[in-house]
Amino acid sequence: MGNQEDAALVRRGYEAFNSGDIETLKGLFAPDAVWRVGGSGGLAGVKQGPDEILAYFGELFSRSGGTAKAELQDVIAGESHTVALQTAQAQRSGQSMEQHGVIVFTLRDGKVTEVNEFQEDTAKAAEFWS
Repeated sequence: MGNQEDAALVRRGYEAFNSGDIETLKGLFAPDAVWRVGGSGGLAGVKQGPDEILAYFGELFSRSGGTAKAELQDVIAGESHTVALQTAQAQRSGQSMEQHGVIVFTLRDGKVTEVNEFQEDTAKAAEFWS
């Protein structure tokens, strides 16, 4: 795949996430995909395979009462990685959170194989999601 196709795949993933389209999301990940969430909160750590990755997304929706959204600001596709700049928003227990973040995707053969998620303030994210 080329840079434009990789960027389009990432955009499709954001659309599917924000609309709750689990089938589309599941189809974007390679069977051995890995998603790493930085920080030390209860949702931080490594998610192995599409099922664990989708379970992580499910936790975001469950804990936020379905309010979790990730607004894609920009996508930068390079030779080895595709980078998404985003603003994540959610509400929980009467609190709101908005954070800027960067997600670095590695794609192979039209599938996401590796993801590294970096939030603007990992301590704030840990407190909000705990």
